[in-house]
Amino acid sequence: MRVRFQISISKSHLTSTRVPLHSSAMGDFLEFQDISKHFGSTRAVDHVSFGVKKGEFFSLLGPSGCGKTTLLRLLAGFEQPDSGRLILDGEDITALPPHKRPVNTVFQNYALFPHLTVRENIAFGPRVAKWPRSKIDDAVAGLLKLTQMEEKADRKPHQISGGQKQRVAIARALINKPRVLLLDEPLAALDLKLRQHMLLELDLIHDEVGITFLYVTHDQTEAMSLSDRIAVMNNGHVEQIGAPAEIYETPVSGFVAAFIGDTNFLDGRVLRIDEEDPNYCLIEVAGLPEFVCYNDKQKKPGDLVHLSIRPEKFHISNEAPKSRSGSKNAFRAKVEDVIYMGTLTKYWIRIQNHRLAISQPHGRFLLDEKPPRWGDEVWIWFHADDGYMLDRFNPSEADQAAEVETAGRPESRV
Repeated sequence: MRVRFQISISKSHLTSTRVPLHSSAMGDFLEFQDISKHFGSTRAVDHVSFGVKKGEFFSLLGPSGCGKTTLLRLLAGFEQPDSGRLILDGEDITALPPHKRPVNTVFQNYALFPHLTVRENIAFGPRVAKWPRSKIDDAVAGLLKLTQMEEKADRKPHQISGGQKQRVAIARALINKPRVLLLDEPLAALDLKLRQHMLLELDLIHDEVGITFLYVTHDQTEAMSLSDRIAVMNNGHVEQIGAPAEIYETPVSGFVAAFIGDTNFLDGRVLRIDEEDPNYCLIEVAGLPEFVCYNDKQKKPGDLVHLSIRPEKFHISNEAPKSRSGSKNAFRAKVEDVIYMGTLTKYWIRIQNHRLAISQPHGRFLLDEKPPRWGDEVWIWFHADDGYMLDRFNPSEADQAAEVETAGRPESRV
């Protein structure tokens, strides 16, 4: 069981209490109940319902316009839903004004006061609330230490880096001890290296303070790295909710499969159930040899199937696989494109009318090895358990998700 540390900022010190995450006896701490929101004729959120556990790091993930930021703004009180309720720890907060809600928001643009120092920015809320001076000083000191900003405490925002500004914004949001911290694409303005560093820092801060984080992002890597659970959104709906591994390995739809990483889609039909193991079936896909697939959806002969196979699930070699067991599906193919990326090589191979993406990690590097090259005739294979049957498949949504996911990168899926 994962454990978070909940820290309350007191007059004299930070006290830590262990809070077990996802306790079976623990219900939903935050609930979105049948929430809908329209802006004119645009449907931003359409009858969305889900719950968040206390202390959870929960991400809303999806492309621009999917409704994720609208949900965050509804929870913050910046917008009012057309219908539905927002429940926080058993209390209906739907009608509460923003300043009476026990939530704070961290914005993408930091929203720091340029004329105040780091220390003064963090202390701003408690000073407005007229906390005692000693309580403010102790709370600010604790958060400066937590965010590693003690040496920069007397500098102004223009004198610190983007990552440091984001730490100050987080500290300022935490000092009022919100019950939920809302983070609206907080790392989007940072460069890649700094964003990767801040991912680690955000995770550590969440581990330390232990409160519920609701994180909005369009970046799959951020959501997968930080989250206890993810809600993948599309067109105002929640497509799937689950842990990162669940979302990635067992997507329910073509949209989720394509949006969370690269994938290959194959449309086929069940030929027959495996006689030796009825948990598997033989699949027929036009242009490919027949192959075996795990039949977790209990499909029957003649049923249509839509498969998602991740590029890293394939193996590629100039030589035929040494073992040709019934669970290993091996095909002959031709290499069309190769991109060396350091940690791995990406291949695009052709089997008749099918163009498949394959990722080959580099476990070792040998100067005398002969990896597959452009134009080579090769063997590819994958295990029967690695072809995942989708519950839903809409080609246009899958293509839309893939275009968003691969924006700015080479083509990486069929």
